[in-house]
Amino acid sequence: MLIHPDRSTLLVIDVQERLQPFIEQGEAMLDACCWLVQVAKRLGVPVICTEQYPRGLGATVPALRELLGDSAVVEKIYFSAVAECGAAAGRPDLPESGGGFLAAPGGERRQFVVVGSESHVCVQQTVLDLLALGREVFVVEEAVGSRRASDKALALDRMRRHGADIVSREMVAFEWLQRAGTETFRAVSREFIR
Repeated sequence: MLIHPDRSTLLVIDVQERLQPFIEQGEAMLDACCWLVQVAKRLGVPVICTEQYPRGLGATVPALRELLGDSAVVEKIYFSAVAECGAAAGRPDLPESGGGFLAAPGGERRQFVVVGSESHVCVQQTVLDLLALGREVFVVEEAVGSRRASDKALALDRMRRHGADIVSREMVAFEWLQRAGTETFRAVSREFIR
């Protein structure tokens, strides 16, 4: 199963100011997230970014936020971004909140490339709920993080066992590109793939 640029959305989960300094290898994770956002935008892949209770955890970190438009950011209070969508997500036990990130541009797509933090909390719960909805999910290993490396490892293993593909950022970029020899391929190669 390949990641298709016309069927996928990049979902950035909770890369926020007050949490980011505590993420294991957080700078590398942030760099990978920013890289993927830029590649997605270059190729016309929609990007949605969630913020978990921003009054408490702060806004999306500035380096990432400046790459996003205002319409790309969706606030949430549930750990799972899908749970925030309530009944629309097949969870009638939860209140509806107007559709959450699934109502944002790109939320209707079949495939989600997921990055962000924390791997074992908001990322994992969102991924498991997306899988339960029948979506295809690709978690970018170097673009997710937790405060402890052991929590990240456990989360990646659990998500893989439940059907998520664990991928690298270059795997995503090359699958979005689909082929060499185009001007788009040459431009993305020059700018992002060194």
